Amino acid sequence: MGRFVVVVLDGFGIGEMPDVGMVRPEDAGSNTCRHILQQKPDLYLPHLEKLGLMNALGEEIGKMRFSPKANYGRAELLHFGADTFYGHQEIMGTRPRMPEKAPFKRVLPLAEEALKKAGYEVERLRKGSDEILFVDQAVTVGDNIETDPGQAYNVTSALDVVDFKKVVAIGKIVRSVSRVSRVITFGGEGVTSEDLLQAIEVREEGYMGVNAPRSGVYRQGYQCVHLGYGIDPEVQAPTILGKAGTKVVLIGKVQDIVFNDYGKSIPGVDTKEVLTRTIEELDQLDEGFICTNVQETDLSGHAESVDRYAEILTIADRYLGELMEHLHGDDLLVVMADHGNDPTSGSSRHSRERVPLLVYQEGVEGQVMGTRKSLSDVGATVLDYFQASAPENGESFLDFYRKPKK
Repeated sequence: MGRFVVVVLDGFGIGEMPDVGMVRPEDAGSNTCRHILQQKPDLYLPHLEKLGLMNALGEEIGKMRFSPKANYGRAELLHFGADTFYGHQEIMGTRPRMPEKAPFKRVLPLAEEALKKAGYEVERLRKGSDEILFVDQAVTVGDNIETDPGQAYNVTSALDVVDFKKVVAIGKIVRSVSRVSRVITFGGEGVTSEDLLQAIEVREEGYMGVNAPRSGVYRQGYQCVHLGYGIDPEVQAPTILGKAGTKVVLIGKVQDIVFNDYGKSIPGVDTKEVLTRTIEELDQLDEGFICTNVQETDLSGHAESVDRYAEILTIADRYLGELMEHLHGDDLLVVMADHGNDPTSGSSRHSRERVPLLVYQEGVEGQVMGTRKSLSDVGATVLDYFQASAPENGESFLDFYRKPKK
């Protein structure tokens, strides 16, 4: 055993899933990697090429070529749709469960009752026929009005007025009475309860919530925890490893969305920053697991900017090369994605795509893992590597990289 590093290039898919015609027809034809390279034929990513990106894609484009010595495969999405939160839960070993879509008003009476029973002061706020909850004069509970209707509820707070631990406790109560994909608990400093109230909007009939950017919660001291439906940290790689005493470090957006109560979590968005920090944390470990999310690839897809996406890939490639120089012996690196986000599709939303599975280990070459049926195979491999108990879902591919004992 040694060090196992997973780098997730968020939104960097390699072609539509076979089921898009049935479950997500708007993603037909999406291929984030191919379309970026086609529009940027001079883009050259030497380290991703060495790792086998074109092998995983299945074609050569522009300056990018196959790598005969690469260790590579592909992974399909088991989770519904194309979602960063559920993608990372799947990577960590969770078997995704299908949530429901529903406006918050459907569960508002249940949430109100449960919060009052727990001792909170709860008030209903109304606009027209729609309502949300105002808790302890500092926290709003309503619809997430910045995503698809009915997917998530927001628990939004003014952290100068309320402690974030209380906000999470409120979120957990809301989570207990609902089956939507996510209950997102978050807040910021330098905002007042009045700022939250002034940012309340009704986006369409039946969906009412706080416009988070307009409220100002992102500007200073932002904290966030995502509570997903059907997510049990006890069957995921970070918790299993942390309880066993193995060091775990989550860097970038992954630290916002994956539970890591026994490890170290480091926020960050800037690609150079998160990958530099990955190398720094790696050098401090003799043994342990690191997972880093490169979020700016996904943000470039949302912005529908091929130029920006290519720029971020170039930065990521440079630091992946440096990271590989710090890996030795039994150390393992996996570079992958969680879904697609094709900036050429005409949509700013995620795309349901297969993802590359690129593996580096010193002295191992030419291993082909085929198409894995779930992103959870990565979490299963991580736990197999550290000889820990298996996660809820996934099949290990460690046998491709298990070196014979001398």
